[in-house]
Amino acid sequence: MKQVLVIYYSQTGQQKEIADHIIQPLNEDPEVQISWCQIRPKKKFPFPWNNTEFFDAFPETFLQIPMELEPIDNSVLKKEYDLIILSYQIWFLSISLPVISFLKSPEAQQLFKNKPVVTVIGCRNMWAMAQEKMKKQLLDLQATLVGNIVFTDRQSNHVSLITLLHWLFTGKKDSYLGIFPKPGVPEKDIQEAGKFGGPMLSALKSNNYTNLQAELLKLKAVIVKPLLVFIEKRGTFIFTGWSALIRKKGNPGDEARRPWLKVFYYYLMIALWVVAPVVTLIFNLIYLPLFFLFEKSKNYYKSVTLKS
Repeated sequence: MKQVLVIYYSQTGQQKEIADHIIQPLNEDPEVQISWCQIRPKKKFPFPWNNTEFFDAFPETFLQIPMELEPIDNSVLKKEYDLIILSYQIWFLSISLPVISFLKSPEAQQLFKNKPVVTVIGCRNMWAMAQEKMKKQLLDLQATLVGNIVFTDRQSNHVSLITLLHWLFTGKKDSYLGIFPKPGVPEKDIQEAGKFGGPMLSALKSNNYTNLQAELLKLKAVIVKPLLVFIEKRGTFIFTGWSALIRKKGNPGDEARRPWLKVFYYYLMIALWVVAPVVTLIFNLIYLPLFFLFEKSKNYYKSVTLKS
């Protein structure tokens, strides 16, 4: 009997739904047993969010400073797993705070050591820098990343930003103003996610994950858009300074850092609506001269390897 552990955190239920569909082929196989591990913060994040609490989560998320979590069920810790599927979200160009907190725990050290891992990302559109952090974290846990699958909102950058904020701050996954598309990963993509379970099941049963990512890529498990990576890298540079500055002003919930969170919010709005179009223009000017470098970068971010 092959043992598979699915670890996830989900506020809206979307990440759990994605994982449910991906593992359908594994779940239907009588020789595979699925165990679930839900990551649960001791202090729950609100949903829908309010503006203050949403941005207050930024510094610790980006800096990967762990928060307290509820204990993991002992039944999960007692088993030895043949494969771990880690289904996670992106917050502020980083691994979501509950997930990175779990990955830095002693329980994760126990579960992940010497285990093959498939990561499943659900996000708006920018995930590459967070996955780089994930690769490093899994390396620290002595785990082996053998596959990565990415689910994104397929709308344009600014349209998806508007619809996501509507969802996050109202809790309504509907058409904003009746004219915008619904937010989140398209339902069709979620319903068809089981196609990725086939290669995973084959690799699991043969205990050979060497070609798993190549097989997943044939099914378009990862689509890299060079423009978004270009924007994301610059955003990561900016976030590095802002997160350190706000963290110095106090811990989560401290009044002393609230003014700085407001300043960061206004800066972010300017960056998204004014600076991002300028960055897009620069990218378009350099894309053709640097085409081969961008193609090399695309292939890297599709892979499960980590640059040394």
